[in-house]
Amino acid sequence: MTGRIGAVAWLVGAAQFLIAQLVVGAAWTTHYSWATNNISDLGNVDCRIWDESRPRYVCSPLHAVVNASFLIEGVLLLVGVLMTGAFLGRTAMTRAARVLFAASAVGWVIVGLVPADIDENRHVLGALLILGLGNIGLVCAGFGPATAAFGRARVVSRAFAIAAVLSAVLFFTGHGPVVGIGGMERIAAFAVPAWTVVAAIIALTSGRAQSTSAGSLRTSPQHRA
Repeated sequence: MTGRIGAVAWLVGAAQFLIAQLVVGAAWTTHYSWATNNISDLGNVDCRIWDESRPRYVCSPLHAVVNASFLIEGVLLLVGVLMTGAFLGRTAMTRAARVLFAASAVGWVIVGLVPADIDENRHVLGALLILGLGNIGLVCAGFGPATAAFGRARVVSRAFAIAAVLSAVLFFTGHGPVVGIGGMERIAAFAVPAWTVVAAIIALTSGRAQSTSAGSLRTSPQHRA
């Protein structure tokens, strides 16, 4: 039951995270682009030209909504990390994955509480926890034991990890081939939430399978009689 609660927390966190960005981006009176705008632009409090490296006008009327969403994602990500450990396995790599995912959760809380135009240094620290440590956590999760429930998703975990780490490197070095800088940031930032959706589905279906098996064992003596 604990694992299933954690799985639901992950699903809710990922869903609200995506929906909030769509809603807040649509509320802009100017055009908001997932290819050229950063995710953090949605949370900026003031309306002004922003970012010396890539000057652009930022004005997000519903910034409070997306900042709350970042905070919620961090809290629910941490809840899931704390409650689904049994599904991930008990090895050095999986313990490292959980610690790094927890650090990523703290990063989401930081970026939600401190918008980029309020305190850019702290905001960047939060982003580094998300795009750096969180994605390294994906790498570790990809080497979890095959016998664990989440071990069934090792190939997916490794694919997400490769895409996330590569995108994070390209984003931080100012490169955005094909999808733009904003697109690169999204691949890097969405990787862990996307992985939690896959992991949550595995956790929930594993719970049903175990319940079905237990029910069959309880009824089998009656069938034999």
